[in-house]
Amino acid sequence: MALPKLFEGRLRLPLIGAPMFIVSIPKLVIAQCTAGVVGSFPALNARPQEQLDDWIREIKGELGGYAEEHPDEPVAPFAVNQIVHQSNSRVFADMETCIKHEVPIIITSLRPPDDIVKAVHGYGGLVFHDVISLRHARKAIEQGVDGIIAVCAGAGGHAGTLSPFALVKEIRREFDGVIVLSGCMSNGGDILAAQAIGADLAYVGTRFIATDEANALPGYKDMLVEDKAADIVYSSLFSGVPGNYLKHSVANAGFDPDNLPEGSKDKMNFAKRDDNVAKAWRDIWSAGQGVGSIDEILPARDLILQMQQEYEATRERLGIS
Repeated sequence: MALPKLFEGRLRLPLIGAPMFIVSIPKLVIAQCTAGVVGSFPALNARPQEQLDDWIREIKGELGGYAEEHPDEPVAPFAVNQIVHQSNSRVFADMETCIKHEVPIIITSLRPPDDIVKAVHGYGGLVFHDVISLRHARKAIEQGVDGIIAVCAGAGGHAGTLSPFALVKEIRREFDGVIVLSGCMSNGGDILAAQAIGADLAYVGTRFIATDEANALPGYKDMLVEDKAADIVYSSLFSGVPGNYLKHSVANAGFDPDNLPEGSKDKMNFAKRDDNVAKAWRDIWSAGQGVGSIDEILPARDLILQMQQEYEATRERLGIS
């Protein structure tokens, strides 16, 4: 489908940089957007809650200034991710801040966001909701979301188990809005492949952790360069929701990555960050199965320009005008 007007003339690539817990900060978002792809961050990364206002002001100011100085370059809109879950006591305050600033795109996770959709549509913004199944997609579609993010097998973070060839096609049969594909994409050819199977935009997270601007420890970035798909472990232990993690980081934190117990959804808590939780997220590192395609740590802009070259080279190789 044609993308919403919000994206018209503002994308170098049909790509959203996925919001990543701890990792995504204004510095990364600004680098992504000024290079022509959508940058995003979880609202919960801004702590205390009042910092969210500062972050959004900083991003809007930097993007506006860059657009004025570089009128011929695409400057993409940004997005804020909201975890819509009963344990997230901040979600209402965070949404008030986002509404005040008219954040262009809100990315929602977990519960279908009916009240958020109404609020964001009230100022002309877009709501994209991430799902791992057709059942979840249907619930979000009923709430009037503008886009569905299909989080498929191998994606970093809280990933599903379905093949993109299955999930994207099933969603498209019932939804004529924007479909965003997440799962194992690391280069420009992957982005074109996402479009080829019916997605409108690609959703890339892990590859952006291995950039200069990402708020990740040097050891985390180095491990992404060194590891392969076989070094990813899928577990619900650490957050209560199944997700993909670097096996070596799990082992370094004192767990047996080959014998992890199941986690409990009852223990999910997305607002509180006590010392133990902070340590777990600091030491146990999320990543998708696309790590085998990561060979170096780059500035985000250089990575995006490289992806653009790969995207165009793939189009040429396939004879796509």
